Amino acid sequence: MRESLERRSFLLTLGFVSIAFAWVLIPFWGAIFWASVVAVIFFPLQQKLKTKLGDKPNRAAIVTLLIALIIVIIPVLGISYSFVQEGVGFYQRLDSGKINPGKIFDEIQSAFPVINDLLAQFDIKASDVRDKISSLAMNGSKLLAEKALTIGQNTFSFLMSLALMIYLTFFLLRDGHRLINLMVQALPLGDEREHKLFSKFAEVTRATVKGNLVVAVVQGALGGIIFALLGIPGALLWGVVMAFLSLIPAVGAALVWLPVAVYLYATGSWVSATILVTYGAVVIGLADNLLRPLLVGRDTKLPDYVVLFSTLGGLSLFGITGFVLGPLVAALFMVFWDIFKTEFNSAP
Repeated sequence: MRESLERRSFLLTLGFVSIAFAWVLIPFWGAIFWASVVAVIFFPLQQKLKTKLGDKPNRAAIVTLLIALIIVIIPVLGISYSFVQEGVGFYQRLDSGKINPGKIFDEIQSAFPVINDLLAQFDIKASDVRDKISSLAMNGSKLLAEKALTIGQNTFSFLMSLALMIYLTFFLLRDGHRLINLMVQALPLGDEREHKLFSKFAEVTRATVKGNLVVAVVQGALGGIIFALLGIPGALLWGVVMAFLSLIPAVGAALVWLPVAVYLYATGSWVSATILVTYGAVVIGLADNLLRPLLVGRDTKLPDYVVLFSTLGGLSLFGITGFVLGPLVAALFMVFWDIFKTEFNSAP
């Protein structure tokens, strides 16, 4: 009886201490998460370097970390900075009246009278739509400008989080396999199941991050190039926006180039509009349709519709980290149910 009481008391205290420790780490959640992601992606490279460098884990981890900085972290920071700068400039042009979303809508409405009939069927006033578009454009660009100002004011905090992420990534690269072994020993789920879960975590994380980043870079670059060639203002901004929106499977980049093409048709630029539609549907769309299933769906072994819904759900709940967390939760969900079906629901 006493032994049972002590065991329950210990488990209760263990749970309390674990929750308290997790609560202490909440301010560093972003740094910890992205350090884990970078470590998982580059861990195979670290293992190869460790073998070539004569089993020197510190040196292998440092070299791997430098490669990760050059390939991923520094380019992402540069693109994000350019995006913010272009976004601030876009807000300034909106605020000064150089760009008038209401006028753009009026031009499209005049060029396509069917829009009036469509709105009338749903009892929607064109003036309300014009005001809503203007308000959304102004509020969105204002929010981006405010975020840029916030980042500038919190530069120290951002640099501290970045330094902590890089610092933690080094130790995760060096000692990651030991930490996994410790977790396998500690968790009461069964060693075989735990190895399967950790393996799935690493597999989905690598596939999701590498696949989505490749698709984002390709679609953003392709979109920015065609915008620049057609003389559309803010080609860099829209290219980066397409890169971010491409995290949404199937429809992401089209949310930018398709409305621009409609506007070009409305203003009489038929050749440019046709080129943009053809290029967007064939070249940009083909990049998504070919690369995403190849890089994401195949490696995660998730159906395309599960990838779509889990990505959208993850983005809506967790922000930018959701494009990893969404498919990861979906994959772990399916693994758990596969284990349940195999081990607990089989016929005796």
